[in-house]
Amino acid sequence: MLRQWLGLQRKSAGRLVALSLAPRAAWSPRDYAGLAREGYGRNAVAHRCVRLIAEAAASVPMTIAGEGRAAGAVRQLLTHPNPDQTGVELFETFHGHLQVAGNAYLEIAEGFDGPSGLFVLRPDRMRVMPGPKGWADAWEYRNGSDRRRIERDRASGKSPVLHLKLFNPSDDHYGHPPLEAAAKAVDVHNAGGAWAKALLDNAARPSGALVVTSRDGGEARLTDQQYERLKTELESLHSGPANAGRPLLLEGGLEWKPMGHSPAEMDFIAARREAAREIALAFGVPPMMLGLPGDNTYANYREANLAFYRQTVLPLARKTAMSLQNWLEPWLGEGFAIAPDEDALPALSEERLTRWKRIGEADFLSRAEQRRMVGLKEEAQGEDDE
Repeated sequence: MLRQWLGLQRKSAGRLVALSLAPRAAWSPRDYAGLAREGYGRNAVAHRCVRLIAEAAASVPMTIAGEGRAAGAVRQLLTHPNPDQTGVELFETFHGHLQVAGNAYLEIAEGFDGPSGLFVLRPDRMRVMPGPKGWADAWEYRNGSDRRRIERDRASGKSPVLHLKLFNPSDDHYGHPPLEAAAKAVDVHNAGGAWAKALLDNAARPSGALVVTSRDGGEARLTDQQYERLKTELESLHSGPANAGRPLLLEGGLEWKPMGHSPAEMDFIAARREAAREIALAFGVPPMMLGLPGDNTYANYREANLAFYRQTVLPLARKTAMSLQNWLEPWLGEGFAIAPDEDALPALSEERLTRWKRIGEADFLSRAEQRRMVGLKEEAQGEDDE
């Protein structure tokens, strides 16, 4: 019960209590392993943010324009990238790495007649190897003691690796992950949960100190034997959840002085909520979508979901589509175009209907102009314009 009690200072000064505080806050490591463990692995808010973005971005349908061999090969690669994953599973992993590490890597497998598959590479195993001009000429993939160098072919423009990274103002080769920007808030949120559990194990009572007083209020001290006996009783009889609520019998001038703050004094719940909101802010996820109370930015969940897709998911999907096209063109040649199919997203259906209605009611536009504005092809000659 009293594992965190502030031990007695056994000196002749009597009623002296030794209080030791850490000089600075302790933060978790900022490497990939630390972020993945403390953020994605142990924090519910960060975990949900990564899952929301990765699953939503991977579920955005991609349209591949073109009818030639290249377009067919791209459709096959994005639908059936490898024997173990579907296209959605592949890009869910790809976007998850991007949120945790700020970097995501795809490797292309080359068959007899061109690319035959796509595979995600773990970012913590990849190392960019820049050339004389500072640009990446190769990558080294490390798996235990194995080292594999993946070269870029500058002459043909073919690169076996697609490296998608988030903006990093202080690094030319690696991206800056949202999880690192939210790392302090993640630590605060995790520490708050650990503190709450420790407080519950301690019968929801804050720590304190035992103060030695004499009958006349003067100096007093415990003998070595009394000190050891008291310490043993505290650790064996008043520590742990099984001893919660057990009364403490004080004798011989001992007095209990609470020295910690209660949850209300620390504004504990509000601190955890603010940390959770800061995590959501770093990822670009509206707090309302995470069930965090007190957020009035959006009128309802539908507006929050629309903002999430417009401000977070679609920019990521467009960036991925353009990167894929530039990466695959040297391998397959031109004749195809990759773009996210925004009209197929249920989250944008209401916004789409409103736009169609507004365009349809604009009588100063011709039918051909209206069709172009909603993304439809022009009607063939002889079709009824009515």
